[in-house]
Amino acid sequence: QVQLVESGGGSVQAGGSLRLSCAASGVTVSSTCMGWFRQAPGKERERVAISSPLSWTYADSVKGRFTISRDNAKNTLYLQMNSLKLEDTATYYCAARESDWRCYTAPNSNYFNYWGQGTQVTVSS
Repeated sequence: QVQLVESGGGSVQAGGSLRLSCAASGVTVSSTCMGWFRQAPGKERERVAISSPLSWTYADSVKGRFTISRDNAKNTLYLQMNSLKLEDTATYYCAARESDWRCYTAPNSNYFNYWGQGTQVTVSS
């Protein structure tokens, strides 16, 4: 059984930082296609960053500010978010799927079949 448990969300002022964690069980983060997505009220779920076994990809809106990483020993995926902006406010979700070639094509949310419960990030001025 696959479980993804996010943590680390919270409230922060613009320009601040947060680190999100996604503790995984039932999958191995180093060999699984993993991703961070976010959804703001009234908006579609959007891709933030993808971790494939061999590479990382980022949405243009977060490039240079967010960093995705993983700790294989802890089987945990991270999202370090720096220079946060008001428009980063959303619920952030961790996602996973057994990796295949599509993981290297910046897949959208439809590709993933395992999801965490989400963690709220609120950025204020």
